[in-house]
Amino acid sequence: MHSQLRLSVMSLLISVKEAEFTFIRGKTNATAGNLSVQVNKLKEAGYIDVIKQFKDNYPQTVCKITAVGIAAFDEYVKNLQTYLHQ
Repeated sequence: MHSQLRLSVMSLLISVKEAEFTFIRGKTNATAGNLSVQVNKLKEAGYIDVIKQFKDNYPQTVCKITAVGIAAFDEYVKNLQTYLHQ
């Protein structure tokens, strides 16, 4: 999660619970390719679910934070706070 883009995705999803890939791309100013790689890494870690579906005959990818992802994000933030307050 330490990658800047992965942390941005997790921070965004922690506040909205789920979001379309295009929304995340717009908010993070990431390229589609780079975001796709980072989303896959978060998915492999079990931090997010990726739902691929069709909406109005167009492919749509929705990313949704998991309970494991919420716990990992909370732990990451706690660790950062501990580090900063040493």
